[in-house]
This record gives sequence, structure tokens and C-alpha cells, in this order.
Amino acid sequence: MNQQTLGFIGLGNMGGRMCKRLVGAGWQVLGYDPSAGRAEAAGAQPVASLAEAMAAEVVLLSLPDSRVVEAVVEGEGGLLAHARAGQIVVDLSTAAASSTIRLQQRFAERGVHYVDAGISGGAAAADKGTLTLMVGGETAAVQALEAVFAPFSSKVVHMGASGTGHTTKLLNNFLNAVSLAATAEVMVAGKKAGLDLRQLLEVINASSGVNFASLNRFPKIIEGDYLEGGLTGQLMTKDVVLYIERARELGVASLNASGPLASFGLQTALGYGGLISNRVVDAIGDMAGGVRLHEPLKEQSA
Repeated sequence: MNQQTLGFIGLGNMGGRMCKRLVGAGWQVLGYDPSAGRAEAAGAQPVASLAEAMAAEVVLLSLPDSRVVEAVVEGEGGLLAHARAGQIVVDLSTAAASSTIRLQQRFAERGVHYVDAGISGGAAAADKGTLTLMVGGETAAVQALEAVFAPFSSKVVHMGASGTGHTTKLLNNFLNAVSLAATAEVMVAGKKAGLDLRQLLEVINASSGVNFASLNRFPKIIEGDYLEGGLTGQLMTKDVVLYIERARELGVASLNASGPLASFGLQTALGYGGLISNRVVDAIGDMAGGVRLHEPLKEQSA
């Protein structure tokens, strides 16, 4: 695909970062976001409506959930109302696969390719252009997007037909949720046991308990750096719920979902839900008497 103008709808935490990468790579981007100033902050040319964003041949979406995606696509004045044969619409959101498949069918009736592209790597990878993309959709459309994906991703895997990208994203995010919540609990327990947390991580990361959180998150968290800017606790809860719904659709018992659902639900209940999901460790710490991994352990009353 030759350099051209792109549309980008949803320029928040992740969308704005991906947009910046595209602009930096020389793409012209028509940016739409209901929050004033986000398009300009992402380097895009701001447009006032979804119709204006749909002037581009390729339109990217980065939205909170399927409910919002459906409203943007099917609502009055939405994308379907302005779709043209030959366009490609790429959904970079974390969305329900069943919704994605239904929307793909509606777009196909208008001759539009609808591609689902789940992303992984968080804000830091988006800034560096090293996101992993798990993509579902027609092969020709996915291949045509190679140059679009290149500025913000280092790995693109075509998983198969419509919905497979978003399904893969939910499976990955569920494992992320499990490992983060479980490691947070273990680290709080280690703190209360009086263990040196650097040594504890050294052992875990050389043993069978090693995971992404223990390798990449907690070495920072124990120093007081929560890596702010990534997926919030509320959004992590949403992703776990989407996983449970997808597992039910597939006839798979989600036996391990209760742990992360409870952990990130606790994070939100204690007022940390709008902060990065790594703050789940503080919610668990609160329940353990106000433990913070990066602070001296409070003396416990007898």
C-alpha cells in the first residue's frame, strides 16, 4: 500500500500513541476523538465527524469496548453510513469476537474489509513501535495493511478469519491478568514474610514461577515505579469478563477466572480502578494491613 491519508478514530492512551508513530513515519492522519485536543496531541489533522474520518481508504479504530465500537459503526452517522466499497476498517480495540464477526458481515455487504487487530505490549511498546498485533480477516486485506502496521508494531501474526485476532487478544489478556494478580499476591506475601524482594524476584525469575509480571513489572514496582500509563484496573476487569464470555461461547469452563476477577474488582472497589492495573498490588497490600512493596513494612500490632 502506498503512502496515503489514514483515518484514525479514538486517540486516547493507545490510539494516540499509535497515531503519533504513523505521523512520524510520514502518514497523513485524519483524527477523530470526542475529547478536544487529542487529535492535535497525536499529530493528526483533527476532523469534526466520523464521516470526515471515513474519507480515507483505511480507517483505524482504537476504542474502549464493543459497545462503543458498535455505536461508532452502526449509530446514526456512523461508519456504515459512509462506507465505500474497497475501504479497509481496522479495529485495534479489545472487543468481543462475536460482535466483531457480526460487524465484519455488515461491512462485507458494502464491499468493505473489516479487520480485527488485537494489540499487546502496552504504552511503552506503542511509543517504541514494538507492539505485537494478532490479526483476523481476509488475507488480501491483512497483506495490504503491512505498511500501515509497520510504524507501531514489530510483530504481526495473521491468526485467521474474522474474529480470530480479537479472540487471541482475549486469551493473551486473560493470562496477563492471571499472572499479574497472582504475582502481586505473592509479592505482598513475600514482603510480609520479611523476604528481600529483589532476591525473591531473582529466585522466581530463575524458577518455574517466572512470568511477564515477575520479569518486567515487579522489578520496577518494588522501586516505586508502577509504570503508569498502561491498561487500567477497570479495563483489565473488562478484558477478563470478555474472556469469560468468549470461553462460554466456545464451551470452555473458565475455572481460573475468579482470581483475577476478584483481584481487579478489589482494585476498583478500593479506588485504584482508574490507575494502571499494576496498582492491584496496592489493593492487595491494603487488605494485608497497608503493605507497599517499596516502603518499609509497617509494624503490626500484637
